[in-house]
Amino acid sequence: MAKNVVVIGGGIMGLSSAYYLQKSGHQVVVLDKSEMNGGASYVNAGYLTPSHIVPLAAPGMMAKGLKYMFNSSSPFYLKPRFDRDFLKWAWYFHRSSTRQKVERAIPVIARINVLSKALYEEMHQSGDLGNFQLEKKGLLMLFKSEESGAEELEVMKRVQGLGLEAKAVDKVELRELQPGLNSDIQGGIHYLCDAHTTPTQLMERFKSFLPQAGVEIHTGTTVTGFNSNGNTLTGVHTTKGFFEADEIVMASGAWSPLLSKKLGVNLPLQAGKGYRIDVDRPTPVRIPAILMEAKVAITPMDGFTRLAGTMEFSGINHHIRKNRVEAIARLTEQYYDAFKIEPAELQSAACGLRPVTPDGLPYIGRVGSWKNLCLATGHAMMGWSLGPVTGKLITEIISGDKPSMEMTAFHPERRF
Repeated sequence: MAKNVVVIGGGIMGLSSAYYLQKSGHQVVVLDKSEMNGGASYVNAGYLTPSHIVPLAAPGMMAKGLKYMFNSSSPFYLKPRFDRDFLKWAWYFHRSSTRQKVERAIPVIARINVLSKALYEEMHQSGDLGNFQLEKKGLLMLFKSEESGAEELEVMKRVQGLGLEAKAVDKVELRELQPGLNSDIQGGIHYLCDAHTTPTQLMERFKSFLPQAGVEIHTGTTVTGFNSNGNTLTGVHTTKGFFEADEIVMASGAWSPLLSKKLGVNLPLQAGKGYRIDVDRPTPVRIPAILMEAKVAITPMDGFTRLAGTMEFSGINHHIRKNRVEAIARLTEQYYDAFKIEPAELQSAACGLRPVTPDGLPYIGRVGSWKNLCLATGHAMMGWSLGPVTGKLITEIISGDKPSMEMTAFHPERRF
């Protein structure tokens, strides 16, 4: 049965949800408080990463955060502050960072990433969104230290054990794959199972296709409240009027906890800021890579090269810390010979806020206190990779179909 669905949020989660909902015959309205031209969906590294099987909440991560707490240029930065929600989230993160919980999460993360990559390929083949960049060159993990190499080799073995293609490459092979690397690099892991896209390109294609398919998109539209009848939501109040709804999808990224509180739903989630630098000129980068010690991702996108990195927990803000941007540039230059970031490129750096859950798994599914509210948020650094599968799962839930995978691990009200 066709339903009127209001999707709150116009990032990759919201637009992917709208894409699959309209294909299933639902009437869809997308609301976004911005002009939908920036944020995490536009500044990410563009990776589709079945290889990223280890959640952010892994053993030792909280210790790293505390170690770097007073170093605002560090890759993983926790800004010291007294905030009840943040402290509760940090405690849950600590409790989630155990080997047992990570082991349970690994096959779930692999499964959802593989499904999402396949959906990207379906979108590409369908022609709905035009011939957007989808390249299957894989992803290189480049390391300078034997310690980093040994750690990643163990991850590679787990990835291979899940049936995904990956291989170790030595210095000679590495320089054939990617000329121009610094001689300090000892080796790498090539995750052939991965792929990459250009986020800005694909987001524009979504925004062009969806209205043609009958989806209403309202930008500059801030949600101010909700109407309800018992435990059923009947509509959304905004700065641009009221929108009736049979179903509501909250795909509001880092702002989801603020909205969910209006409905009495306490959502443990924090904004993790990431930065990007775009280089609109020829560079030596051929294959997407993560510079392991630097914690920087670098991607050859359609017409430019993007550097992306850092995880900064400092609340909801778009303040750009110049020392963090400079650290990304300086560290990248140490991996590639004759690759220098220009001052103008540093000045044009941008940031986005990733929604991060305490256990590194997203919130996908219905909220028990409301019959017709679904959440699609909390994907952290896997947000771009998991957009299509999240939209597909949300659509299956709303349509009453059997979900494409087991959903228990993503329940919005799970315990930490």
